Amino acid sequence: MTDNLTIALAQTRQRVGDLAGNADAMLARRAEVVAGAGAGAGAGAGAVDLILFPELQLIGYPPEDLVLKPALVARAGEVLARLAAATADGGPAMLVGTVERDGDALYNVQALLDGGRIAAVRRKHDLPNYGTFDEKRIFASGPLPDPVDFRGVRIGLPICEDIWAPAVCAHLKRQGAELLISPNGSPYEIDKDDLRSGKIAAARVAETGLPLIYLNRVGGQDEVVFDGASFVLNGDGALAHQLPDWREALVVTRWTRGAGGWRCAPGEIHALDPHPADIYHAMLVALRDYVEANRFPGVVLGLSGGIDSALSAAVAVDALGAERVRCVMMPSRFTVDDSLDDAAACARMLGCPYESIPIEPAVAAFDGMLAGAFAGRGRDLTEENIQSRIRGVTLMAISNKFGPMVLTTGNKSEMSVGYATIYGDMAGGYSVLKDAYKTTVFALSRWRNANRPALGLGPDGPVMPERVITKPPTAELRADQKDSDSLPPYDILDPILHGLVEEELSVAEVAARGFDRETVARIERLLYLAEYKRRQAPPGVKLGKRNFGRDRRYPITNAFRTA
Repeated sequence: MTDNLTIALAQTRQRVGDLAGNADAMLARRAEVVAGAGAGAGAGAGAVDLILFPELQLIGYPPEDLVLKPALVARAGEVLARLAAATADGGPAMLVGTVERDGDALYNVQALLDGGRIAAVRRKHDLPNYGTFDEKRIFASGPLPDPVDFRGVRIGLPICEDIWAPAVCAHLKRQGAELLISPNGSPYEIDKDDLRSGKIAAARVAETGLPLIYLNRVGGQDEVVFDGASFVLNGDGALAHQLPDWREALVVTRWTRGAGGWRCAPGEIHALDPHPADIYHAMLVALRDYVEANRFPGVVLGLSGGIDSALSAAVAVDALGAERVRCVMMPSRFTVDDSLDDAAACARMLGCPYESIPIEPAVAAFDGMLAGAFAGRGRDLTEENIQSRIRGVTLMAISNKFGPMVLTTGNKSEMSVGYATIYGDMAGGYSVLKDAYKTTVFALSRWRNANRPALGLGPDGPVMPERVITKPPTAELRADQKDSDSLPPYDILDPILHGLVEEELSVAEVAARGFDRETVARIERLLYLAEYKRRQAPPGVKLGKRNFGRDRRYPITNAFRTA
């Protein structure tokens, strides 16, 4: 039995499906702590006993239906055996997240690798099946897990959702656990930091009296992004370590067994992003990792002189660097001089390539081509949408010719009510604003003009003219057009949408908050009618609790209304 433990926390990224690459990265992290390179190791710090990795780190998270492939499960077993063999050198044991098949059942597991073998395996008990998560569809629930014996210490391994209710940790306490280690794959959501540490983890520590290590990953995976922000709580609830958000980190923690049980020595407490810096970093990291993982040389976007495209361009430059962001102004007869000036100024302030490709020749060609078919009909929304679709074709042509991914620029307010053109401004590969309401776009733009994000590659100082933020929003698809011609002001629209989408309230419940009932009913109707568009929208980073995509899955054909 030992009275001292040294445990390394590897807050790291992943690549779903890259078993060999993920394994090599874990072995490299292990080699770092062996060499004394882990943050906090220090000179003469002594050997590390155990290194921890996040949930399902070997195969990546969320794996979705990829784990239903027998070949992946078989290969995961082979690679896990290679990792286990590496621990025969007498160095640190490894706690690795992977999958395990038992007959027809597939489990989400943590494997303890020590002394050249798989020393123990524990299966996840509570499987989340809400919002982003659908683990019950692919995994079987394991039994209430017993602690593992590690060098004379009884360690409980509640996996992610296992700490969100009391049962698993209470069982581990009854079975003699002395320390809780919770590997996680917990995606970013607004205000989730306080929920994780201040409520969920703190509650489990208070109930059991046991210290808890909470280890999360960082990096983007399609529509979700992981913010890290791992931490260690001692048995009295005191915060011993707080790892940074958004960055990889390798931290060595030191534990001593005393009369009151195991206690972690104090370490560095990193400040986490305040609002809205956290949202901006979520967009930045998600876009960077999506572009890099899918091997795009960069992005191209339409820079209109409006706030949505200006913010999208700023995020792209901060994520990828100015040289990898190509901005294209595509003016029509309705584009005013202010928009031309503002778009050029944005590109200049960001330092990224910029060009203007007027769409009027293509508009004239379509007018002539459709003149016979449209004879006797006046100009309407059809001609407005043709302009948007010409712009989409232009950007896709540049993408096909030179390789950059088209970055779309629509926000959640527009996507909610269908104020977007399918096959036009919705056409592209990714959207950083997909889950950001228009009022959030304004807040982020003001923040970025006053702050440079810690992880940003873009310039210091303002990245868009103040007029971009203050002028009335417009699509400029007809003369003197304003968003407010068709929609309520955004400071009214967005709270209505938040009630209908994020909170799933009825028209009556939203109207009771002081909004006009007819307006709320009209917004609900537009919300449902636009479902078919959203199904064909590109992926975009999840920011809130109910993003359009993984979280909110409504039928396209839907006759239900609450008003």
